[in-house]
Amino acid sequence: MDLNLLRALDALLQENSVTRAAERLGTSPAAVSRMLARLRRAVGDPLLVRAGQGLVPTPRALELRQEVADLIRAAENVLRPGAGFDPAHLERTFTVQTTDAVLVRMAGPLIGRIRAEAPGVDVVCLPETVEGGPALRQGQVDVEIGVLGQLDPEIRTRPLVTAPVVGVARAGHPLFEGRITARRFAAADHIGVSRRGKRLGPIDTALAERGLHRRVAAVVPSHTSAMLLARGSDLVTLAMADWLPETFAALGLRAFPIPLELPPLELGMAWHPRNSADPAQRWFRAHVAAAVRPEQL
Repeated sequence: MDLNLLRALDALLQENSVTRAAERLGTSPAAVSRMLARLRRAVGDPLLVRAGQGLVPTPRALELRQEVADLIRAAENVLRPGAGFDPAHLERTFTVQTTDAVLVRMAGPLIGRIRAEAPGVDVVCLPETVEGGPALRQGQVDVEIGVLGQLDPEIRTRPLVTAPVVGVARAGHPLFEGRITARRFAAADHIGVSRRGKRLGPIDTALAERGLHRRVAAVVPSHTSAMLLARGSDLVTLAMADWLPETFAALGLRAFPIPLELPPLELGMAWHPRNSADPAQRWFRAHVAAAVRPEQL
């Protein structure tokens, strides 16, 4: 069916007049009369019949009126992406890949925002087990949040948060008994956070420039386990400044500035361009960004 013919049928059924339908369509009454003749042949019904000086719809036309109107609106939504998007009626599952440190801060606000606007939406959070792989490209993950490393060349990104790195130790740690210098910081035993068991990083480079060396006494796969280990020991770990103050306080932990010149951590969001124009994806990414750092929007 020619979409223009369907538009003509909608206008005729709404106006019950060839002249008014022509005005609505921006064409001539003669053109609409020709389309009405085509429609009558296609439907097998006169649709509009003469009644005095006007036209009245047949029973078949009355049956078709709302159905045709709905078809036109649906076609307009298809041809105008996002025009009919309503999160309240969205039923969908979004997948986010991120670290546990980001998840602890983001999950509560994100779920709260999503449920308030779209109760039919579910969120699945995955660890960084597929980091560096083609998860975004293959559609396994909708959004990746974290320190973005090597990504496929087509991947889109958005910066979210930049924050300095701080040290974290239990509130009664001996480090807090005096000024925390680079030497005293290096002398403490440390906790490394790495899923691959990596022990060295920018901290060690900065210490080496001062002729110092630290001992990484334990390596754990997540920031949560690092914080729990620091709570019950004299080991020191790392975190983003002002990131989880309530969690630190609840665990009896205390943050302190690291006496070294270190690059800040930069968290970003990544997604595949296939999802860039999708209104539901855009809506979800906006809520993710707001949950990570509202004042950054």
